[in-house]
Amino acid sequence: MDNVYLIMIVALAFLAIADLVVGVSNDAVNFLNSAIGSKAISFRTIMIVASIGIACGAIFSSGMMEVARKDIFNPGEFYFNEIMFIFMAVMITDILLLDFFNTLGMPTSTTVSIVFELLGAAVAMALIKIANNNGSFSEVAQYINTEKAVIIIAGIIVSILIAFTIGALVQWLTRLLISFDFNKKPKWIGAVFGGIALTAISYFILIEGIKGTTLVQHNFKIIGNITLESFIEHKPFLIIFSTFSVLITLSFLVITFTKINIYKLIITVGTFALALAFAGNDLMNFIGVPIAAWQSYEAWEASGVLATKFSMEILSQKVPTPNILLFIAGIIMVVTLWFSSKAKAVVKTSIDLSSQERTKERFQPNFISRSLVRFAVNTSEIFTSILSKNMQDKIEIQFTKTAPIISKDKPQDLPAFDMVRAAVNLMVAGILISIATSFKLPLSTTYVTFMVGMGTSLADRAWGAESAVYRVAGVLNVIGGWFGTALIAFIASGGILTIIYFGKGVAITILLFGVFSLLLRSYISYNRKNKILKEEDSLSKAESSSIQGVIEESAHNVARVVKRANKIFTTSFNSLAKQDLETLKKNKKGVVRLSEEIDDLRDHIFYFIKNLDEASVGASNFYINILGYLQAMTQSLEYIAKITHKHISNNHKKLKYNQIKELKEIDIELKKLLTDTQLVFENRSFEEIESIVKHKNNLFNLVSDKIEKQVARTRTEESSPKNTTLYFTLLLETKDLITATMNLLESYYKEHDSSVKPATIDNKDSN
Repeated sequence: MDNVYLIMIVALAFLAIADLVVGVSNDAVNFLNSAIGSKAISFRTIMIVASIGIACGAIFSSGMMEVARKDIFNPGEFYFNEIMFIFMAVMITDILLLDFFNTLGMPTSTTVSIVFELLGAAVAMALIKIANNNGSFSEVAQYINTEKAVIIIAGIIVSILIAFTIGALVQWLTRLLISFDFNKKPKWIGAVFGGIALTAISYFILIEGIKGTTLVQHNFKIIGNITLESFIEHKPFLIIFSTFSVLITLSFLVITFTKINIYKLIITVGTFALALAFAGNDLMNFIGVPIAAWQSYEAWEASGVLATKFSMEILSQKVPTPNILLFIAGIIMVVTLWFSSKAKAVVKTSIDLSSQERTKERFQPNFISRSLVRFAVNTSEIFTSILSKNMQDKIEIQFTKTAPIISKDKPQDLPAFDMVRAAVNLMVAGILISIATSFKLPLSTTYVTFMVGMGTSLADRAWGAESAVYRVAGVLNVIGGWFGTALIAFIASGGILTIIYFGKGVAITILLFGVFSLLLRSYISYNRKNKILKEEDSLSKAESSSIQGVIEESAHNVARVVKRANKIFTTSFNSLAKQDLETLKKNKKGVVRLSEEIDDLRDHIFYFIKNLDEASVGASNFYINILGYLQAMTQSLEYIAKITHKHISNNHKKLKYNQIKELKEIDIELKKLLTDTQLVFENRSFEEIESIVKHKNNLFNLVSDKIEKQVARTRTEESSPKNTTLYFTLLLETKDLITATMNLLESYYKEHDSSVKPATIDNKDSN
């Protein structure tokens, strides 16, 4: 059995590496969101600054490791074998849970997950011990630090409300004073804001980033016998006042005598501070448990006592973590930060929800989000009615963007919000986390940074009438996921502990194999999904401001839609004939993606029209019509994919040979039409459209002929109503698809012809 524990230590080491990867992927949103969203500095610079912060924080981390050893349960109540089972269950649960949220692109709290996993596993172990001793359920309290657990749960709820409220209030006041036209404000305003923000962030580095680390624990002396820890703890106001005096002066000098943008400086320093604090404190979430297990193993091996009799009271003592392990953990975190695609997905969720500009809304509104938005609107109207008209106008001016982002730049190159909001996000998050840390209150950095960002978004009017219900629904989904994290972590960890306790080595082996198999499957599935999205002929929004540019860009989209339509149509008919349900299911998802992309293009029409040159306004009518035809084509394909999948899924009768043969004839002819159309638009050989359109009657006649044959069959030999309905629907939707395609071709030919002829006439005249 001794070898089993050694194998468990090795397994926990590998689990620690995996947990670092999935943990950083989720928590990267904490310190990257503001810098990436504002695009104040280049992505490369952001990553370098964050990497340095993570490396520094990891090297000086150690103090927070105590949470894994004694803050959640009383280690003296458990024996070595029981502690090892608890730690193994916690790590297995943590990796699976965090990877699940990363795959969804949803930010969650690694702190809350590890805390509730420890709590769940410890409670399960305690209940097993009580049952074995015929004890009472009330005895659980002696195994668990119940007071700490209650404080943590209360801290979660309070931190969410406070972070959102303070973030909204500070952003509203900041915008009221600075407005959106912040670059044109007097220098002293920027200096004061810079002094306040940099002071808050600097103090945050001292309190949250350094306090509790090995640098402080080793009683580092700064003046005489005064240690750094004592100075930080007993002289907070002196530190704040002195720092503010120095930094406001430096900010004014920077603004006056250099070309450095003070807001960019704040964002850079703030990103470093949050990355430092993340690594210095949240590192416990990833390697705290494996390190505690390793230290437990060392103590047990040296004792010579049986694993089932060796009390783990030693975990109640303060044991420093070897710096080499912290250094290795820091390297893994930095590498993950640079290469994790899931980290980018989690960051994108937060940025999209806080974007000042229009973005693709990922979440659908629900009853709660609609009710909250309606309540907020009514409340706003009540407060507005109290203010005088003059005061309302002054406030409105401060919240009006002087230069709306309607430009020739591509939307993806524009910042989600400005540098003022990014600076406020970092400043407020830093202040709140510092205050909570100084009062030793449990707090999730994920919850605070996310909710501060949502609060500043609300105050900045990023949640307008057209996006509020979607954004609020998104926030509610994320918050629901947070509470779900706690519940799932508690139950899953307890369940896995029970399996490990009764299954011992066999159960651990199976569980570890399952974990690594699921992680590998998740990795392959996620990469395959991303590869499909990249390889798929995605559509692009029209950015041109002239009719010729619109014709060119639309041709690109038409070629891709037709190519994908051709594949979807053929796959539907072939899979229907083979009764291939799995392919039909994938086909159905493919056409839904295509439909969503075209919907995105239609949503972009407002910005497209705004961007047109005065002489090319007529292009808007052409572009709108093209989108209409593409949507009509997609609707027919969507219905074809839906009914073919439904027919096979419901195990209805297979189509007859003659029906399949006739559908194949139509597929061959339509495939030729769509392939020719695709080539015309890919090669921009629009003069060939005329020859394609000439054959439209042949196609219509072919479909009509098949309809007549099916009518005759229905009257004489057909016995299946479902088959008849399916067949007629396929033919009618095919007819609609042909109609939409021909209308698109004719419209394109007409517009292209009219745009080319004037140039030809000019050339003749010049000759």
